[in-house]
Amino acid sequence: MIKKCLFPVAGYGTRFLPATKAMPKEILPIVNKPLVQYGVEEAADAGIHEFGFVTGRGKRAIEDHFDISYELEHQIAGTGKEGLLTSIRDLINNNSFAFTRQNEMKGLGHAILTGRNLVGDNPFAVVLADDFCVGPEDGDGVLTQMVKLYNQFRCSIVAIEEVPEDETHKYGVIAGESMKDGLYRITDMVEKPAPEDAPSNLAIIGRYILTPDIFDIIERTPPGKNGEVQITDALLEQAKNGCVLAYQFKGQRFDCGSIDGFVEATNFVYENIYKKGK
Repeated sequence: MIKKCLFPVAGYGTRFLPATKAMPKEILPIVNKPLVQYGVEEAADAGIHEFGFVTGRGKRAIEDHFDISYELEHQIAGTGKEGLLTSIRDLINNNSFAFTRQNEMKGLGHAILTGRNLVGDNPFAVVLADDFCVGPEDGDGVLTQMVKLYNQFRCSIVAIEEVPEDETHKYGVIAGESMKDGLYRITDMVEKPAPEDAPSNLAIIGRYILTPDIFDIIERTPPGKNGEVQITDALLEQAKNGCVLAYQFKGQRFDCGSIDGFVEATNFVYENIYKKGK
């Protein structure tokens, strides 16, 4: 069973300056809810109830969001606004939240390794809040789909989607043997390859399920692209010595690490979730 989920949230969010000068990018709202809350809700829907956050300086607002605000709740008690806190109250009451700090920005692999004390010797999910994902209408969320696959195969799994060939330099890209429609056994992975060097146009997005042996692999993984410890490099070693699957998920993903993707996600949520829920 996947019971734990790790959120690497230590990045600076420089593409959203000046908004992120004093506010974590993960707290930026998609309509009326912080981006990171959508990721936590997706994981909770997948049956995960223990959340760990790898934070950094200036990220205190994330901790505060997943805590009770007694002053605010007192001020709006008994008013029509009290119901606006229902979703976050439910998360706080039914899940646990833990936090640790990444003191240096050394890549996603290093961030995941920093969260080892929050995960222990357990398989775990990783959600990158920048990637806002929605499952198909009346279908499972992306992480729920992946948890079901893990329960069947019991190995590390990465979510993938097709991207234009001229955008492979933005992603980790996989090559693999097709096992069935949308599921591949990985044979190669390259971090941010030029289009002419990419093994395919199947790009890894911000949803992972990892087995705990990944921590020892990360520890011996040397810095790679941009001098950072890349989770892609560690996963490739894991794939060569065992099995790592790539899953072309059902649903839609918005790159909320970019301005364009953030606006697209906001418009989608407003039209398809917020207005329908009123």
